[in-house]
Amino acid sequence: MLRDFFLLLNMSNFQKPTLQDQKSLLSDLILMAKADDKITQGEFDFIHRLAARMGISEKEVRELYHNPLPTKKTFTELERITHFHKMVLLMNVDGETHEKEIAFLRGFGLELGLRPGAINQVLVAMERYEHKIIPPEKLLQIFNTYYN
Repeated sequence: MLRDFFLLLNMSNFQKPTLQDQKSLLSDLILMAKADDKITQGEFDFIHRLAARMGISEKEVRELYHNPLPTKKTFTELERITHFHKMVLLMNVDGETHEKEIAFLRGFGLELGLRPGAINQVLVAMERYEHKIIPPEKLLQIFNTYYN
């Protein structure tokens, strides 16, 4: 199942992010994983495998658990949607969806500037898919509906 998550992450490889951007993304994912007051093995593996793909050392990742970086504020619309999608994937990687995680994700999406209706539609739509993995094209359809 993790392999499927990482294949989906390739949809965001449009331009090479900086090391600071990558660490900011990992920080956001760590905060998401901590939202329900525990980090499961699946969440831990997801974060560390993504960090390894980015070339970020275990030491640097451990530091982010203790001192997370702030969220990158200069996202393009597509980057914000992709970033939100990664957060949804992480939330569902362990097969458990907690109210605290949903509340964190909803607030995070709003902080990114995503429309509340689109966020809510994603949260409803994910329930219809195996492992709650919304196909990227369906995710983009949801956001296109709210942005056109």
